[in-house]
Amino acid sequence: MSEAVRACLIIIGNEILSGRTHDKNLPYLAEELNKLGIRLSETRVIPDIETTIIETVNECRAKFDYVFTTGGIGPTHDDITSPCVARAFGVEIELNAQAHELLKSHYENPADLNEARLRMAHIPVGAELIDNPISKAPGFRMENVYVMAGVPMIMQAMFQGIKHQLTGGRPMVSRSIGGYIPEGTIAKVLGEIQHDFPDTDIGSYPFLREGKLGTTLVVRGEEAKDVDLASERIRAAIIEQGREVIEDSGAVS
Repeated sequence: MSEAVRACLIIIGNEILSGRTHDKNLPYLAEELNKLGIRLSETRVIPDIETTIIETVNECRAKFDYVFTTGGIGPTHDDITSPCVARAFGVEIELNAQAHELLKSHYENPADLNEARLRMAHIPVGAELIDNPISKAPGFRMENVYVMAGVPMIMQAMFQGIKHQLTGGRPMVSRSIGGYIPEGTIAKVLGEIQHDFPDTDIGSYPFLREGKLGTTLVVRGEEAKDVDLASERIRAAIIEQGREVIEDSGAVS
C-alpha cells in the first residue's frame, strides 16, 4: 500500500458532548476526504476549554498531515476556537481587514454588525481565510490546520472551497457483504481472510432486523482486486454456513 495521507477531525463544543447536538460533520468529512485519497484516521470531541483546545490542536497538527476543526468560531462567549488556535501557533489574534469587509457586506444595517458578531472577524495573524458563501463569517487555515464552522451546511460549503488545496494518495475502495449470520459464526474465517489479504481492512458490523441477527462485513483497501477477492471469500463463507447473502455493494466510500 502507498504511504497514507492521514487527517484528524477535532470537534469542539460542549453541546456535542452533552448530547444536545448530534454531529453531522464527521460522516461528511470522512467520505469527502476519502474521495481525495485522505484517510480520516482519528476524531476527537473536546469541550470549550482553552487549554484542551490548544493542547489538542498542537498534538494533532504534529501527528497528522491535515487537521480539521469544527465549531467554536461564532459570536458567543463560548466560541473560543480562534483565539485558542492563535495561542497554539504562538501568534496574536487581530481584527482581520478582509474578514471585517466580508461581514460588513453581509449586514445591510451597520448596527447589526455588533460587538459580538465582530468577534467572528478576529483571526490569527498570518492565517489564510476560508470562504463562507452562506453567512460570510470566514473560517481560516494555519499551516495544516483548517478551522471551520460547526453548522453542517456552512462547514460543507467551506470544505468545498478548500478541498482543491488538499493533496491525497489513492482513494480507498470499499465493498460490503451482509448476511443473517452472527459475528461469532464467521469470526474464524474472517481472521483467515484478513491474514490472506493484509493490505485490506475488514470490518464487522452486527445488526438486528425483524428479530433476526446478522452481520455486515465491509472490506476496504487501495487495490480493487484485493478487495474484490476478499469480498468473494466472505460471500462464499456466508453461503457455506447455509446463510443468505442480503447485501452486496460495490460503492467507493
